[in-house]
Amino acid sequence: MKWNWGTGIVVGMSCFIGFILYFVITMITDQRYSHDLVTEEYYEKEMYYQNEIDAETNANNLSEKIVSKRTENGWMITFPSQLNVERIKGKMFLYRPSNQVLDFETELSLSDHNLLIPDNKMIGGRWNITIDWTYDGQSYMYKEEILY
Repeated sequence: MKWNWGTGIVVGMSCFIGFILYFVITMITDQRYSHDLVTEEYYEKEMYYQNEIDAETNANNLSEKIVSKRTENGWMITFPSQLNVERIKGKMFLYRPSNQVLDFETELSLSDHNLLIPDNKMIGGRWNITIDWTYDGQSYMYKEEILY
């Protein structure tokens, strides 16, 4: 048989198609590559996520925004002065992407519209802060990624 350009192209395309089919079949049949949903209660989680979006929207619609900054004592988060501190109930969650052991959650404890995360609880690096609170029956959520 004589090799020419046409034969080479057909053989090359056949090899490529075989290569792709091998990987497609491997991905479909191998149990290590599960194609299930991340969570079994996907739709329930989706409804909760909509509540998070609504709570974040409520926080963004406040006339004053939440302000956070680093101080010499730690990380200071200042809530809007229009809110009555005694009626704010909620939790704060600090997530450390690089080390799950450092994650912690605490109840909100405000003094004069300020929430201080002490310096001894945080080490240098990236943190995700999530504050979920209610005020007069309405949910609010504040999220921020910080470098401490």
